[in-house]
Amino acid sequence: MKKGLITTLIILVVIAVIAGIWFFTHPKETVYRVGTEPTWPPFEMIDETTKEETGFDIELIKAIADTQGFKIEIESTSFDGLITGIANGTFDIGASAITITEERKAQMLFSEPYISIGQIMTVREDSELVEKADFTGKIIGAQLGTTGAILAQEWVDAGDGPAEVKKYDTIDLAYLDLKNGQIDGVLADDTMAAGYIKSLGGLKTVGEPYSGEDLGFAVAPEHEDLVKLINEGVAKLKGNGEYQKLFDKYFTDAQ
Repeated sequence: MKKGLITTLIILVVIAVIAGIWFFTHPKETVYRVGTEPTWPPFEMIDETTKEETGFDIELIKAIADTQGFKIEIESTSFDGLITGIANGTFDIGASAITITEERKAQMLFSEPYISIGQIMTVREDSELVEKADFTGKIIGAQLGTTGAILAQEWVDAGDGPAEVKKYDTIDLAYLDLKNGQIDGVLADDTMAAGYIKSLGGLKTVGEPYSGEDLGFAVAPEHEDLVKLINEGVAKLKGNGEYQKLFDKYFTDAQ
């Protein structure tokens, strides 16, 4: 009886040791949370067939993760909530056409820029509004928390141009209000504006971009190592031609 008990205990100890060795030699793989606000085509949107997030940013960060050997999971949220979530570590990475600004750099880390864009005004096709001065007394729309909203608010506060900025949780609502005559213009990224003009019709951009901006992947403050991985990944994808294929897919072939 005692011999059997001892044998059982020895077996249990051996199993425990083996399990412990396996645990320490096979640690649980880290999965990084990637936040995005998927109403900003062609950078991020919802695929109508799969109902999953897609777009230039999404495909790019997936390609970077595959190239660099780390795991990610994509999660949709509001843009304002995304910026807060990256700053407080709720999200590890932000892939959502995020402009690199000094204010944001004080709250989070950024990769090197992976594309440059500009803020441009969109109006209805029959509109005669072109220059900023033409929007005096008018209402323009922008997405809450974006550089477009910040720039437009600066104009309003300075009494330079529009009388009001209507801020939307998602940019698609701004373009719909513009098309339906509820507002007079929308200030947003030029590359993204082209997508809504194509999909909605009856709209056009006017004038030149009001600003030149660099976009980067935002990273939670505690992940300096992740910034390095992302930068290396972008460089590899540019070097092997995969970045250009994605760029052409979303910005050249789509025109």
